[in-house]
Amino acid sequence: MGRAYQNKKESIAKTATAKSRVYSKYGREIYVVAKQGGADPDMNLTLRSLIERAKKDQVPAHVISKALDKAQGSGGEDYATARYEGFGPGNCMVIVDCLTDNGNRTYTDVRNCFTKTKSKIGAPGTVSHMFDHVAIFAFAGDDEDSVLELLMEADVDVTDVEAEDGMVTVFAPHTEYAKTRQALLEAYPDIDFATDDIQWVPQTAVEISEDDVAMMEKFLDMLEDCDDVQKVYHNAQF
Repeated sequence: MGRAYQNKKESIAKTATAKSRVYSKYGREIYVVAKQGGADPDMNLTLRSLIERAKKDQVPAHVISKALDKAQGSGGEDYATARYEGFGPGNCMVIVDCLTDNGNRTYTDVRNCFTKTKSKIGAPGTVSHMFDHVAIFAFAGDDEDSVLELLMEADVDVTDVEAEDGMVTVFAPHTEYAKTRQALLEAYPDIDFATDDIQWVPQTAVEISEDDVAMMEKFLDMLEDCDDVQKVYHNAQF
């Protein structure tokens, strides 16, 4: 079968491993959100949107149901959120959000990703003040004025509404997530969110050199391989 088969075999294995990590990260987040706010998606808006996002990312139903069953049981893991900040390749700014049951292990794993890619992990607040913590909703549409009007009528403290390429994107403070989502659902019952999330959005961007691109990709791959890392945000432009 030769080298071509081996390459394909390794590619398939890598894809399977990547999917497994995605499923694991979603499973952990669903468990934590259900544990904190209840396992009924109709009563827990954050859980409902998380499950919808997981389905769009093709997370199998049994992974979702297993996490929900686990959250309704007694005992289980005690996960805590952890956030690490610093400077990545090309001096870009980086925020790493984690869910962990062992803070020392997670810090060591994340720090290794920084140090092995000539990056520098910092103290809490090192770069987060240069990001906006916002709720983002994107869906098909082209009339940002009507969307802004309905959100204002619902008393949502919306930050911005943009329309581009047939998509409307709504930005709101992360504290207004549930209120914004509910207002949009009530106004558009058949709405299909392309984006429905709370993210750290950089206020400025840094264009990194070609020499730093390879190191940045290695850095992101290493973080992706960390089981406790849920999301990574940065301001690097490739």
